Amino acid sequence: YYLLFVFPGCRLLAVELTSSNTKPVVQEFQSVELSCIIKSIATPDPRIEWKKIRDGETSYVFFDNKMQGDFVTRAEILSRTSLVIKNTTRMDTATYRCEVAAPSDTKTIDEINIQLTVQVKPMTPRCSVPKAVPVGKSASLHCHENEGFPKSTYSWYRNSEPLSPDTKSSTKPHNSSYTLNPATGTLVFHAVHKGDTGRYSCIATNDAGFAKCEEQEMEVYDLNIGGIIGGVLVVLAVLVLITLGICCAYRRGYFANGKESGESYKTPAKPDGVNYIRTDDEGDFRHKSSFVI
Repeated sequence: YYLLFVFPGCRLLAVELTSSNTKPVVQEFQSVELSCIIKSIATPDPRIEWKKIRDGETSYVFFDNKMQGDFVTRAEILSRTSLVIKNTTRMDTATYRCEVAAPSDTKTIDEINIQLTVQVKPMTPRCSVPKAVPVGKSASLHCHENEGFPKSTYSWYRNSEPLSPDTKSSTKPHNSSYTLNPATGTLVFHAVHKGDTGRYSCIATNDAGFAKCEEQEMEVYDLNIGGIIGGVLVVLAVLVLITLGICCAYRRGYFANGKESGESYKTPAKPDGVNYIRTDDEGDFRHKSSFVI
């Protein structure tokens, strides 16, 4: 447990740290203690530091006997070396390093890492349910939320009854052919039938809690094949009648061009012995007879 060196009249110890819990788990907004215990030391006044390591970046939590950053108002040192964080948030999930420097010891420094996990309750998931689907067609229902930590798993309900992820293991008679993925929250009906009509809801769950989206109605309706065929035939008949009418009109000359061409129109010839003059009063031309002797 410690290194013992015998010198004339003295014994020197090596600083050594331990922890009662190196992987604490806490829910968001609760308090947590990061245990760092000095197991052995000879230096009477060691230097104690806490560091936070998250996403490859290191920052100080406790340095020079003072709290640092946003920990000033919500953290404190307990029992000389342990760290207590109050009102934890999801951003507190990280590795925390307790370092103790003891210059008078044979081993002058020791450290221990504490992996803190802050669990976050899922938010209300976003659910997407088609309002109406024809019999025999496929239908996809989606459910997802991205706030919870650890990641949520998903379960679907129809009319408040759970849908089993494994259709073969379901004890209730059901003819549906569907696939449910609890990890992604996707529910796919390969070929819906009338019995799939109902109110659908989804629940997102993790270790911190659960959240549910509101029920949404999905209707499965029969396709009127006869009506569709009849409508198509009516449209085709109308198009045929319109085409015949246009052809008849062309044959009877209703679309012939009745305007005179430029070549058929001739400018009236000027009568012999008539001269045209323009007067200011009339604003136009008038003719005047003249006699040729």
